[in-house]
Parts: sequence; structure tokens; C-alpha cells
Amino acid sequence: MTLDDLPPPQTKRWVIRRKAQVVVAVRSGIISLEDACRRYNLSIEEFLSWQRLIDRHGIGGLRATRIQQYRDVVDEPGY
Repeated sequence: MTLDDLPPPQTKRWVIRRKAQVVVAVRSGIISLEDACRRYNLSIEEFLSWQRLIDRHGIGGLRATRIQQYRDVVDEPGY
């Protein structure tokens, strides 16, 4: 993967695949967290939430329609 493989900087519609590409690129050092957030106008918190969702639920956790379901699980005591 290279910078050329990443979504374009003007991306507005964040489908699962695009979110995952950015997370993989940051984790592999292709782009820094700060540069990714600046390039895509993301907050660090938003990026970190993508990363946590992948870690806890796999790529499917990035699906917008599943976010509330996963947050309910995470908010349960003892999780």
C-alpha cells in the first residue's frame, strides 16, 4: 500500500473500506496519524474510534449502522 492507494483527500463519504485503508496506512507507517487527520479533516478521536472498532469487532465494526450496537456492548459493565 502507498499514499496513492489511499482515498482522495476530499473524501466525504466514509465507507468501511476507506476507513480501513486509512487505519492500515497509519498503523503501517505510510502516513502519520496527524497527517491522516489533517488530510481527511478528521479528529484524532474519530480516527481512534475507527481503530478501536476494528480491534474489537473487525472490519464490520466500522459499518455506521452497527455503531450503536457496538457502543451498547462496550458501555456494559465488565466489558
